[in-house]
Amino acid sequence: MIKADFIIIGAGIAGASVAYELSKYGKVIVLERESQPGYHTTGRSAAVLETTYGQGDPAIYALTKTSSIFLENPPSGFTDAELLNWRGEIYIAPKDDRDKVIERYEKLIKITDDVKLVNREEIRKLVPIINDNYSDLGLYLENELADIDVHALHEGYMKGAKSRGAEFITNAEVLKISKTNVGWCLETNAGDYSAPIIVNAAGSWVDEIAKMAGVKEIGIRPQRRTMVVVDAPEGIQNIDKWPMVVELVDTFYFKSDAGKIIISPCDTSLSKPCDAQPEEIDVAYAAHYFHECTDIEIRKVEQKWAGLRNGTQDKYPALGFAPDADGFFWLAGQEGIGIMTSPAMSRIAASIIMGEEIPKDIHDVGINLSLIDVKRFF
Repeated sequence: MIKADFIIIGAGIAGASVAYELSKYGKVIVLERESQPGYHTTGRSAAVLETTYGQGDPAIYALTKTSSIFLENPPSGFTDAELLNWRGEIYIAPKDDRDKVIERYEKLIKITDDVKLVNREEIRKLVPIINDNYSDLGLYLENELADIDVHALHEGYMKGAKSRGAEFITNAEVLKISKTNVGWCLETNAGDYSAPIIVNAAGSWVDEIAKMAGVKEIGIRPQRRTMVVVDAPEGIQNIDKWPMVVELVDTFYFKSDAGKIIISPCDTSLSKPCDAQPEEIDVAYAAHYFHECTDIEIRKVEQKWAGLRNGTQDKYPALGFAPDADGFFWLAGQEGIGIMTSPAMSRIAASIIMGEEIPKDIHDVGINLSLIDVKRFF
């Protein structure tokens, strides 16, 4: 039996980031069922930092805003790469949805000065392929969105945790969890481990881990999200300078990436925990939406994949000790924002686990922790 102070189940961005924080306080072991960390959701994310995400929501906006400070200026030695590549963002909508564009503008102007309404000509100047018939009014945020280098962020967390003695054990599927008078015991196909505190950061599998431990489940909702990559249109230059294009009501989005275009139909099909694969109907929807707003017909998909976004019923994360099991800590339900909020979520998690006040910078933003407290499900 290998002992630790903290055992974390899952080595995706949630598990790796909290390992980074907890390794400051004691021995950490991270158990990962796959052969490589971040195989599922983390490794398939085209993540961005959207500093206005949540539009002032008392939990999500605070998590995003405070995380952005870390992502812009990570600690010395965390990574040699730039974690952020700023690109800007433009919201578009069909002409019939002009009122929704104005409504969104009125929300965003309350939290940032970096938003403006743009007409048809300005939209075409920013993203030349958007046709004249689709959208004649949009929203442009020049400095509020950046691509996140997910690999560099994930590797930075793991490297930092390992430098303080944390161990990441792959091919270590948890088979049995039991509670004894000295803590939690976990049997895996890579050996047996024990610790007084376990952190459930298993993504789509968090409810299965809870059930195995005899803890009440929270009703996690894995949802498939599809991505496709296509070649850029011939004759179009400098596409990597385009802002990310987002349909206002989350029907689709697309963005340039290394000279190609990534498109998502923003599908949210409920799924069982699995190695998610793209469905042809969702790939077809991505092509349809892109054609609708650009008149460009996609004849060949260069690449396609799917991942699972794991949300709760109220769409807030679930964080905190389970009230029905001492030492069982939830870190779940990030629903598509887990990468951009990982700096704040992991710091809050570590402070709660250690019985400390949450970090002052997060507290001062005015975060409402009750919205993300797992106890709301008990």
